[in-house]
Amino acid sequence: MAQDKQAKKLIDYVNPLIGTQKMGHTYPGATVPFGAVQLSPETDTIPYEINGKYNKDVYKYCAGYQYDDKTIVGFTHTHFSGTGHSDLGDFLIMPTTGTLQLNPGTADHPENGYRSAYSHSTEVAEPDYYKVKLEDHNIIAELTTSSLVGFHQYTFPKSDDAHIILDMMYGIYNYPDKNVWTYIRVENDSLITGYRQTNGWARNRTVYFAMAFSKPFTDYGFQDNSKKEVYRGFWRKFKMDKNFPEMAGTQIRAYFNFKTGEGEKIKIKLALSPVSTHYALENLYSEIPGWDFEKVKEAGQAQWERELEKIQIQSDRKEEMETFYTSMYHAFISPTIYMDDTGTYKGLDQQVHMADGFINYTTFSLWDTHRALHPLFNIIQARRNSDMISSMLAHYDQSVHHMLPIWSHYANENWCMIGYHSVSVIADAVVKGNVHFDANHALDACVATATHKNYDGLGYYMSMGYVPEDKNSSSVSKTLEYAYDDWCIAQMAKKLNRKDIYDEFIRRSENYKNVYDPSAGFMRPKLSDGTFKKDFNVLNTDEPGFIEGNAWNYSLYVPHAPDELIKMMGGKKRFVAHLDSLFSMQLPDKFFEETEDITRDGIIGNYVHGNEPSHHIAYLYNWTNEPWKTQEKVRMILKKMYLPTPGGLSGNDDCGQMSAWYIFSALGFYPVAPGSDRYSLGSPSVKEALVHLENGKTFTIKALGQSDQNVYVQKILLNGQVLEHNYITHSDIMKGGELVFYMGAKPNKKLYR
Repeated sequence: MAQDKQAKKLIDYVNPLIGTQKMGHTYPGATVPFGAVQLSPETDTIPYEINGKYNKDVYKYCAGYQYDDKTIVGFTHTHFSGTGHSDLGDFLIMPTTGTLQLNPGTADHPENGYRSAYSHSTEVAEPDYYKVKLEDHNIIAELTTSSLVGFHQYTFPKSDDAHIILDMMYGIYNYPDKNVWTYIRVENDSLITGYRQTNGWARNRTVYFAMAFSKPFTDYGFQDNSKKEVYRGFWRKFKMDKNFPEMAGTQIRAYFNFKTGEGEKIKIKLALSPVSTHYALENLYSEIPGWDFEKVKEAGQAQWERELEKIQIQSDRKEEMETFYTSMYHAFISPTIYMDDTGTYKGLDQQVHMADGFINYTTFSLWDTHRALHPLFNIIQARRNSDMISSMLAHYDQSVHHMLPIWSHYANENWCMIGYHSVSVIADAVVKGNVHFDANHALDACVATATHKNYDGLGYYMSMGYVPEDKNSSSVSKTLEYAYDDWCIAQMAKKLNRKDIYDEFIRRSENYKNVYDPSAGFMRPKLSDGTFKKDFNVLNTDEPGFIEGNAWNYSLYVPHAPDELIKMMGGKKRFVAHLDSLFSMQLPDKFFEETEDITRDGIIGNYVHGNEPSHHIAYLYNWTNEPWKTQEKVRMILKKMYLPTPGGLSGNDDCGQMSAWYIFSALGFYPVAPGSDRYSLGSPSVKEALVHLENGKTFTIKALGQSDQNVYVQKILLNGQVLEHNYITHSDIMKGGELVFYMGAKPNKKLYR
């Protein structure tokens, strides 16, 4: 372990370019762990709609950057990492030289706008650092950040016509009228402030900024591309497009002019605030008071090194080191901090609040991240995860619907995806003893959320025991996920001695049985008259009743009761055959060609790893008589679905969930049912790992005889004692100690018996 550490820092293994094309939707720019500012290049200006219809090409630009694109449009300060829908892309900055152009041009004709060609040969992507040459302007661009401030450094050629463009129009998933209003105020010849209000995925989002230049600009102006207004008040008495210190409109682009010498650096600091320009200024001065770019970069990279050191692995393969630590990097990007350095933030009620005793977070992609990312945080980011739950409870307290977050960001609930998976995150923390919040208040919030009858078929679910497809779409997926969430509430209630709640929700957790059709052997859409839907295709991923998956995969989604699922599906022998066929059969393209989130590169047989509902499936063999197949399948998935290349992610990373699956599985265990204190054992791909816990203890994992061929576990020792079952508990980890896997080339079919 020590020799790897001496040879390289762990950040040297991180490659932010992994997942930057196809469906990966990650971005290569600069950010600190969980930072509010995520500063990255944008490579095109794809509109959300064309002629009033959805433009499918926009889906590739969820993170703003596509590796195969040939031009860069500019650099913006807010992004999502690996989502299947998008927003953000605030405050685009682009340095240029020559004739001022205030439109971005097109990929086919970049010379008609301010965008620039670039080459990957000049591109450098590291944690909290990005560098590239903008070839059309002969400018070297460098980016780094603190939590709330983006720091730009642009090295110019000699020019009498150097410009910094601030594009307030640009946005990810852009469409006409997305901007509600934008505003820029020129405070002096090197400082501006302003804000942007948008109506997008978050329909009422306002972001404030303060932007400082290292050098005074000579003059400035803006272009207003807004629709001409009939009423303009008495502002018409001013000529506002040039050297006028207030700029406002829905579609504006500003510019700031300079004269530069050869190799002269113009630096820019842009700070964000969820509350006001006043707090944006305070954030700017408190986080980066000076102009030392290298110092800020070094501080950000030191933060990353500290976070990555929480798990130190040993491997003979550079590719595995790179994949593992890039996965750690992706796992620590979201959720994001959402408050000023003073603790102020805008709440869901659009009022200003103070985070009292916790750090406030946003960007909760909970349909994805409840499965593995938050359980990972309960091990190596315990206090941070507790603060995230406090943030969810603040959301609940401020919600006019009296509900916990479903998918929330920037003081908005966007209601994306299904279930109420905040309860899984909260229950997992309570059951595992990671509680720095009012657990009983949290349970009450979970119950209120799970009994909100107007939410997404929940009224039908409560009265009928399932969601009927003729009344509410994606009915099977919802029924299964509600049942799991209800089990989570029951586990929390049991821990807190709330028997009445436990009894109610443990009954509800069995509702998965109501959508199982024994004649078909699959979960199946049921109608409000109690009959199953007649037309039914178990392979189609666009089938009514399901979302982002087909019946074959979703029928295995009972993570809280695998034993009951196996009995229901005909016993262990038949269940193993069902699992085997899932991995070995071929899913023809026609069954997912209409499903945007599922592509061939995320599929093995009919197993859809590129989407989260399948992430526990390989571990279900552990509940059968053939647990060695879990070991075999996990190692196959690790090898096929994760590669250290730009297209190396098999699907959307979904704010770190895909990466968290990799981290757990590479270490040799996985949380099949968050809300339980058990982790199901697999087959570690690393030779050794040291997991450094916040309580000061270390949990060591060793895989003796590990190789690409030796994927089967022969025996396991936990603290020197033979492990007789195929799981470890959370307390086993948190007490520290040593887990040793003895590996071989053939299955040990007597293991765990």
